[in-house]
Amino acid sequence: MAIKVGDRIPSVTLRMLGPEGPQAISSDEFFKGKRVVLFGVPGAFTRTCSQRHLPGYVTHAAALKAKGVDTIACIAVNDAFVMGAWGRQHGAEGKVVMLGDGSADFTRAVGLELDRTKEGMGIRSQRYAMLVEDGIVKALNVEKPGEFGVSSAEAMLQAL
Repeated sequence: MAIKVGDRIPSVTLRMLGPEGPQAISSDEFFKGKRVVLFGVPGAFTRTCSQRHLPGYVTHAAALKAKGVDTIACIAVNDAFVMGAWGRQHGAEGKVVMLGDGSADFTRAVGLELDRTKEGMGIRSQRYAMLVEDGIVKALNVEKPGEFGVSSAEAMLQAL
């Protein structure tokens, strides 16, 4: 069952690329005491994710933070190295935290997995955006397959 507004973010280990390599951080620690916009994408370096989704959040990072967002994070079923490289390519440093969910632990825990095995991609994440305050989901916008709009940075700005 998919996570919904009012639910607590499940406790799992996330990974991000640090100066010494991948760093583990619990989802409890990552979301604790913060207002976080988290957006999930099917994959780093994929077409819509690279052309529209991540660039939108990089472009609008200051505007989102001006509306009281402490952290903006992108998560995908990719490892921390891939997420780090993708973030560097799009100028995300200091704007968007790039989280790796290489084994889809977070994605499965929130019930937003997408089976792309037939396309050679395995289990991936649905495209979505959520507002999380101190670990509690306050807003959740999940895209219909093949669409992009409700999870965009622009849509999140309007919702705030």
